[in-house]
Amino acid sequence: MAEHAPRTPGTAPPALKSLPFLGPGLLFLIVFMAIPVALLLVYSFFTRGRFGGVQFTFTTENFAKLLDPLYAGVIAQSVGTALLVTLLALLIGYPIAYAITRIPVRWRTIALIAIVLPFWTNFLIRTYAWILLLNNAGIVNQSLMGLGIIDAPLPLLYNWGAVGVGLLYMYLPLMILPLYASLQAIDPSLREAATNLGSTPWRVFRTVTLPMSLPGALTGAIFVFVPSMSNFVIPELLGGGKMVLIGNLIRDQFLEARNWPFGATLALVLSAFLALLIVGQSWVNRRLSGGGDRD
Repeated sequence: MAEHAPRTPGTAPPALKSLPFLGPGLLFLIVFMAIPVALLLVYSFFTRGRFGGVQFTFTTENFAKLLDPLYAGVIAQSVGTALLVTLLALLIGYPIAYAITRIPVRWRTIALIAIVLPFWTNFLIRTYAWILLLNNAGIVNQSLMGLGIIDAPLPLLYNWGAVGVGLLYMYLPLMILPLYASLQAIDPSLREAATNLGSTPWRVFRTVTLPMSLPGALTGAIFVFVPSMSNFVIPELLGGGKMVLIGNLIRDQFLEARNWPFGATLALVLSAFLALLIVGQSWVNRRLSGGGDRD
């Protein structure tokens, strides 16, 4: 094992030298991530006050309540919905991102602007736009009836289908952009070498393009899964308040039930999912880069 060169007396340690550059980022993470998560963890072990808020009486009841069929069902439903939206975003976003990398360079910027263009409009306005599109008197139903395809309006709004469409529309760009960056970074000579060695286009895609684009797919999956699971605006508006995800549950605990300890416990569940996803992404990236074989 290689030994580290001795440090010259009077010189600052490398970690201290890098502190001015790492300091702002570390401060941001501590103030806006570590401290809030620590507060959630602390609050989750206390009880709800008589009139709301927090009563500093130690308990583990909030974690036991997560096993209640009502709350466990909401969590499972949230995970299932987020997984489905993430899978659909991957199936739709991958061909779009791949197609953008194959068009002439001068058109790529236009295509990318078209992808992010919806983000220039307020989130709430875009959600209300879907209500106008999907309601009984909306453009979709009226167009289908005008073409004679249906005789009566379809129930397109206030159900899980509408919630899924809304979530997919909102977060699809967050899947496309990491995929595009990952696909764009692949060296074209690798595909050319595989083709010259006799590989079919499908084999080139399966053995070269797909494995090397997996990091972008994993990043996009995190970007889509976490907000889809925690969103409460879309289930409230497109679901008519009848569709409940964990985000709605957290909001209700803090703002309506005023049960901050249990709301903090539910928020910790979201944080745990995020941490697991990041750890899983890191492990897969190490395996792809060959780091998993090293001691």
